[in-house]
Amino acid sequence: MTDTTVEPDEATRLRNTVVDLLRSEGWITSPEIEAVMRAVPRHEFTPEASLREAYEPYSGVITKTDEHGVQLSSVSAPQIQALMLEQAQVRPGMRVLEIGSGGLNAAYLAELVGADGEVTTVDIDPVVTDRAGRLLKEHGYGRVTVVTADAAEPVPGLGEVDVVLVTVGAWDIPPAWIDQLKPGGRLVVPLRMLGLTRSIAFVRVGDHLRSESAKICGFVPMQGSAAHDEELLLVNGTPKVGLRFDDGLPVEPRLLDNAVTFPRVEMWTGVVIGVSELLDTLQMHMAIGLPGFCIMAVDPELDSGIVAPVNKGFALAAVDDRGRSFAYLTTRRTEDNRHVEFGVHALGPDAPAFAEAVADHVRVWAGERRGGPSPVIRVYPAGTPDGQVPGDRVIDKIHSRISLSWPAQQ
Repeated sequence: MTDTTVEPDEATRLRNTVVDLLRSEGWITSPEIEAVMRAVPRHEFTPEASLREAYEPYSGVITKTDEHGVQLSSVSAPQIQALMLEQAQVRPGMRVLEIGSGGLNAAYLAELVGADGEVTTVDIDPVVTDRAGRLLKEHGYGRVTVVTADAAEPVPGLGEVDVVLVTVGAWDIPPAWIDQLKPGGRLVVPLRMLGLTRSIAFVRVGDHLRSESAKICGFVPMQGSAAHDEELLLVNGTPKVGLRFDDGLPVEPRLLDNAVTFPRVEMWTGVVIGVSELLDTLQMHMAIGLPGFCIMAVDPELDSGIVAPVNKGFALAAVDDRGRSFAYLTTRRTEDNRHVEFGVHALGPDAPAFAEAVADHVRVWAGERRGGPSPVIRVYPAGTPDGQVPGDRVIDKIHSRISLSWPAQQ
């Protein structure tokens, strides 16, 4: 453990440098968020890290792992905290529920609500809440209420709040989160949909939620009753190529067993982008438009070259309607080395036709969605009739029905 309290001047300099950077890049836009991120000593809430590690703008600080080294709890990166605080729009006097306790974010929230507001932070892990409660008291935020509980259930005695801010990755929206939210209140949550995670700012409208913004992010997944694991389909029964499905495997997974015995079909789309261009809408376009959408991963230690994604751990992929072939996106550098072109690789008996179909999806994205707004995301209670759930794609989960709708073209 590193003692970071011996360098107050350096800590202040690093903190201001991070805030200046996040302002210049547009992650911080409001004076209130800027003020609290300059005022609260981040390093005091991350004693596990060195001073420089604490103030890395795009890196979180891991605070707990399991026996296998899997990350269980962390203090999010400054960029993520700024993003979500901006989405939450917390004001003085508000009542705020934070789900997932790190200590630092609760301190920011306490500053934002002021003396007339209330902050309650909840985590299922007593080790995490003990740590958060201790750090909050040590640094003057003893008025924050720290609760050890499964936050998928209602927090006893809490009543309705203005904002629910979830700082752990969620696959579903438990009813308690909506029930505890005032009409017109805001829920900010890193929500996983079809394997893609977005930090979404929802507003409660009657019995459902409607998104106001959605940003790419990544988070430690929830534990307890709201936990959910992806399902892995190992193509041809090997550990070399895996397809990860977030909301159910294909009806007959065995139909893919022979896909890798067919020659790989490679097709280039003619769609060229800058190397640093965000792929937010492309990811969502494929997830919405391809019923068999999934994420492909290859074990780098057992890679046989059957597939050749650029990112072996995360490639946008899909299984075709007949369930016998699969395809994934890849890229290649252009001659100027400052752009990449999208390509499609496909394997299976129907690979040529499916490669063309996926390539067409990329071309449609380039012509209609590239640079445009994200889809509108709505959350309805499970069991809501189809006619009351509009959307281009609807995802059925345990507690909710989540609809994704592209805004109407202008």
